[in-house]
Amino acid sequence: MSNRLKNQSSPYLLQHAENPVDWYPWGDEALAKARTENKLILVSIGYSACHWCHVMEHESFEDSEVAEIMNRHFVCIKIDREVRPDIDQIYMSAVQLMTGSGGWPLNCFCLPDQRPVYGGTYFRKNDWKSLLQNLADFWREKPDEAVAYAVRLTEGVNQTEQLVPVKEDIVFTRKDLENIFIPWKRTFDLIDGGYNRAPKFPLPNNWQFMLRYAHLMKDDAAHAAVRITLQKMAFGGIYDQIGGGFARYSVDGKWHVPHFEKMLYDNAQLISLYSEAYQYTPDPIYRDIVYESLNFVERELTSAENGFYSALDADSEGVEGKFYTFTKDEIKAILNKDEDLFCIYYQITDDGNWEEESTNILMRNMEDSELASEIGISLKELTDNISASKNKLLAARATRIRPGLDNKILASWNGMMLKAYTDAYRVFGEPEFLEKAKLSAAFIQNKLMAGNEIRRVYPSDNSLDEWSGAFLDDYAFVIDGFIGLYEASFDEGYLYKAKQLTDYTISDFYDTESGMFFYTPNTGEQLIARKQEIMDNVIPSSNSVMANSLYKLGHLFDQQNYLEISLKMLRNVHPHIKSYGSAYSNWAILLLNNVFGLYEIAITGTEAEEKRKEMEKYYIPNKILLGGTSGTLPLLADRLAAETKIYLCRNKTCLLPVTEAIEAIKQIDNPSTTPGGQN
Repeated sequence: MSNRLKNQSSPYLLQHAENPVDWYPWGDEALAKARTENKLILVSIGYSACHWCHVMEHESFEDSEVAEIMNRHFVCIKIDREVRPDIDQIYMSAVQLMTGSGGWPLNCFCLPDQRPVYGGTYFRKNDWKSLLQNLADFWREKPDEAVAYAVRLTEGVNQTEQLVPVKEDIVFTRKDLENIFIPWKRTFDLIDGGYNRAPKFPLPNNWQFMLRYAHLMKDDAAHAAVRITLQKMAFGGIYDQIGGGFARYSVDGKWHVPHFEKMLYDNAQLISLYSEAYQYTPDPIYRDIVYESLNFVERELTSAENGFYSALDADSEGVEGKFYTFTKDEIKAILNKDEDLFCIYYQITDDGNWEEESTNILMRNMEDSELASEIGISLKELTDNISASKNKLLAARATRIRPGLDNKILASWNGMMLKAYTDAYRVFGEPEFLEKAKLSAAFIQNKLMAGNEIRRVYPSDNSLDEWSGAFLDDYAFVIDGFIGLYEASFDEGYLYKAKQLTDYTISDFYDTESGMFFYTPNTGEQLIARKQEIMDNVIPSSNSVMANSLYKLGHLFDQQNYLEISLKMLRNVHPHIKSYGSAYSNWAILLLNNVFGLYEIAITGTEAEEKRKEMEKYYIPNKILLGGTSGTLPLLADRLAAETKIYLCRNKTCLLPVTEAIEAIKQIDNPSTTPGGQN
């Protein structure tokens, strides 16, 4: 028998459509039933690629005995966190307040009016059965205690991530940056990269800040931490050495054993990070990562309409990592005489290097040149052999039963992937990357936008979801992607689209009292709390992305109100950054730009594109690019002529134009000629 999830479009909800649990989607029917029958609500939240969500479903939600208890005592609501992150935020905050930690699956029990009263993450079957019965008894016998606890917990949920507005002016300095970095660097793992803990998440935005801090503050320690981290991740099992793309995290401290699910948002951000790292330090490993990861996204996560799917599961055939791992015998059968070299290269053994007997996760431990020298062959012979073997393994792997695909297309993550393509194009100059970026932008405009409004979800079956309104992260990342595409193409249409969306976001999400943006729009569903997403996590917070985009757009359009909002947001967050730099890394990038200023580089004339490419050979993280042969931006006024010129401006001051990129770089490198004062 199917339950009420059978007509949903979310792959995660559809995975539960045949459970004996009488699941409801979030909506009026379920909420009214809870009120009418005075039952506790179980809000169970997960996502399609979540391994432990699958485990709990198999152990408990597919069990008829467990389902009978759930159906008798509770109104059971199943939620895809990627479709309704607004609900997930509320109940994740509640569980974190109750238990000190969170994660998915997230299971939160609520009063009939939606206020949380108890929760946790994964529960074993017997523990789950006991909990269900105990909570049912508690609600029947002590409802007043349950209500009193829910009142206190809901107050706590409303107060989390709530900032005290900072009224006074603040002049940010290099000292502020040092105060953030010094305690932060004590957490670095300078042997294996990342942080001194396990599991290890890539956290791309953290290392993007470190790259920029290293360059602008001339700090070798920050640069070393980035270099070690990026190489260890690229060599590790967290990276798909055969097919490209990164898994969500590694369960150990050496990037060896991944949790095998692959998320679009991780790979989009890591493509941007490795592109930027190559611009700073042109290591061929970084280039390989970008090209291979983009090939993975195109091959496995791109729809026929040029939208990007959300994720691939960790499991196939009910086994985690089965699609990605090999025994040595399997390698030998595919590669024959090339087996030995390949097994040395990727540390493959008869016994295996993972917990499953004979199972190997492919990973590297040497640079190509070092290994070639050690085994006595030329570098070209090594790389040609490994490349050919990888292609054979990829073809053989393609015949296996594939992990499940979450074919939801989300506006926010598509905005990230649009930005990834523009970042890769700006660094590597590959025309195909720009073409893909334009196709992505066209998909967003044609399929995910109506006027000024964005639709969060575009399901592959083209059906209309019950809920398709967008949240702040959808607007923030799409705006960021359009800005990036303008800087890569000088097509002002993208920039004006970013401005149009920004104005709408200010009108529908901005809170003048706090100076921050709400995660949900004024016109959105009224839940028990209206949150402001402040802290950066595996994805930068929607507020920090908006603040950075407002800073750029304020300079591009010479629009003071954008700059004032961005500055107010940074002032509000600034007191918190130094206590936990990793959770405010995107805010710290904005702080870097405020301290060092933003170079506005206008490139005009018939050779503007050629000069733009030349400028991109240099690492200038605190810059915006604008120009072309036509345009309406204030900085281009009276500067559009056939003769190609490069104008360097900062703080509303411009130097005399030059004709060559190297001359503009000399202007930046010479403090006495830097516009708008010295650093």
